[in-house]
Amino acid sequence: VERRGGLFFAAPHFPDTPSGVSADGLVNEDVKRTVDLSTHLAKITAEIALSNQGHSAVHSFVLAVEPELAPHLAYIGMTFSHVLRPFPTHITQAERQLVIFQGNHYLYSPYPTRSQTTRVRLASKTVESYTKLGNPSKADEIIEYGPFRDVAPFMTLPNGSASLAPSRCLTGETLPPSRFTILPASAQDVYYRDEIGNISTSHLQVLDDSVEVEVRPRFPLFGGWKTHYIIGYNLPSYEYLHTLGDQYALKMRLVDHVYDDQVIDLLTVKIILPEGARNIHMDMPYKIDRLPNQLHYTYLDTFGRPVLVATKNNLVEHHIQDVVVHYNFNKILMLQEPLLVVGAFYILFFTVIIYVRLDFAITKDPAAEVRMKVASITEQVLTLVNKRLGLYRHMDEVVNRYKQSRDTGALNSGRKTLEADHRALTNEISSLQARLKAEGSDLADKVGEVQKLDGQVKELVCRSCQEAERLVAGKVKKEAYIESEKTLTGKRQELVGRIDSLLDAL
Repeated sequence: VERRGGLFFAAPHFPDTPSGVSADGLVNEDVKRTVDLSTHLAKITAEIALSNQGHSAVHSFVLAVEPELAPHLAYIGMTFSHVLRPFPTHITQAERQLVIFQGNHYLYSPYPTRSQTTRVRLASKTVESYTKLGNPSKADEIIEYGPFRDVAPFMTLPNGSASLAPSRCLTGETLPPSRFTILPASAQDVYYRDEIGNISTSHLQVLDDSVEVEVRPRFPLFGGWKTHYIIGYNLPSYEYLHTLGDQYALKMRLVDHVYDDQVIDLLTVKIILPEGARNIHMDMPYKIDRLPNQLHYTYLDTFGRPVLVATKNNLVEHHIQDVVVHYNFNKILMLQEPLLVVGAFYILFFTVIIYVRLDFAITKDPAAEVRMKVASITEQVLTLVNKRLGLYRHMDEVVNRYKQSRDTGALNSGRKTLEADHRALTNEISSLQARLKAEGSDLADKVGEVQKLDGQVKELVCRSCQEAERLVAGKVKKEAYIESEKTLTGKRQELVGRIDSLLDAL
C-alpha cells in the first residue's frame, strides 16, 4: 500500500455497519482488485494507491472486510475459505457441479475511491452466468469489471454476485484421485492407514528437501463425501529439540502441509512432554485457543506425562509456522523407568522364591514326607563321608612332613587326631544309617557298604604311616618303601573310586 510522500500501515477492520468510521481525509486514488477463484480458496488481492487530502499527517488507515466474508477470513492476505458454495446444493452424479461466489464489485472501504477495477480469475473458461455491471469483459478464465469512477465509501450492490462454474473444484468426476502431502526431509517410518488397516495405494517419494506422500483414498470422493485417514512418521529429536542444562525448547510446525491450497476447519494439536517436565510455556506464532493441560499415561509411567492441547479454526497454508515449547526437565528422571523395571523383576523373582517354598497342600503326603526325609539324611551322609576322606588327605600331608622333619611327636599327634575325628564321623554316619533303615530306605545298605570300604581305606592309611616310620628308622630301604607305597596308593585309589560310585548312587 502506498501513498504520496511515504509508507504507512493498515489495520484490518470488520464493521457491522458503515457508520462510525472516519475517513480522516484519505482517498483511494486507484484500486486494482483481483479475485482469484481458480481453487476452492477465494484469494483477493488489492493494490491501493492512497492519498491524504486532509490537513494533518496520518500514520495508519483502515482496511475493511465485508461482514459476510469476515467469518471466513483465514489470513490477512486475504484468503477466504468456504465462500464457494455448491449451486444447487444437491445434484445427481451425471450432472455438472456448479459453485456460486457472491462478493462486492467495489473495494469495501471507508474511504472514497476515485478509480478502481476488479479482475476475477476463474478455474476454467466455462461460466454459466455473471453480473454485467459496468459492461465487464471476459477473456478465457478472466472477467474484468471497471473501471468504476468516484465510488462512495462502503458502497454495495444488493444483487452484486457472480454465478461461476469451475467444475474442476467440486465435481466428483474431475477431482484429482490423489493428493500430495509434504513431510519434513528427515521423516522416517512413514505410515498411511485408516480404521481398516494400511492403505497400500499410497506412494512415498524421498526428495532432497522433503518427503512426498501420495495420499489416495480407498474410494472416490463424490460431492459431500468424506474420508478419514491417519498419517504418522518419526523425526529425529536433535533437529527440533534444543537443550541448555535442564532447559529444553521444542521448535516445530504447529500445522504442516496436508495438501496444496489446504483448508483446515478445525485443528487440534496435542504435544506430549516427558514425565516430570515443569515450568511449561508456549510461544505461539499467532493467536490460538489453549485448552486445559491433560495427562497421558503409557508404559512405566507413574504420575503421567503433561499434554499441551491447542485448537484453532479456519487455517490455510499461511498458518504453517513454528511453535516453540519451553520446559525444564531433570535428566536424573531418565533413570526412573530402568529402575522400575529392575524393581519389578526383583519383586517377581522374590515372589517366585517364596511361592515355591510354601506348602499349600491341605493334606500331607506320607510318601512325599519320607522322600524328603531320606533326601535330607542322604545329603548329610554325603557331607560326612567327604569330610572323612578329607581326614585321609590331611594325614598324607602329616606323613610327608614327618619324612622330611623326622618329628615323631608330630606324627603321633596327627595319628591321634585322625583316630578321634574318624571315630566321631563314623559314629555320625552310623547314626544316619540307622535312621535310613528306620525309614525303610534301601539306601541304608549302600551306606553300610561305604562304611566297610572306608574301614579298608583307613587301614591302608595306617599301613602307609607305619611304612614311613620304618623308612625313617632305617628298617627298610628306600626302593622297597617306594614300591610298597605305590602298591598301597593303588589299592587306596581303587577303594576311594568305589566309594565315589556309591556316593553317586545315593
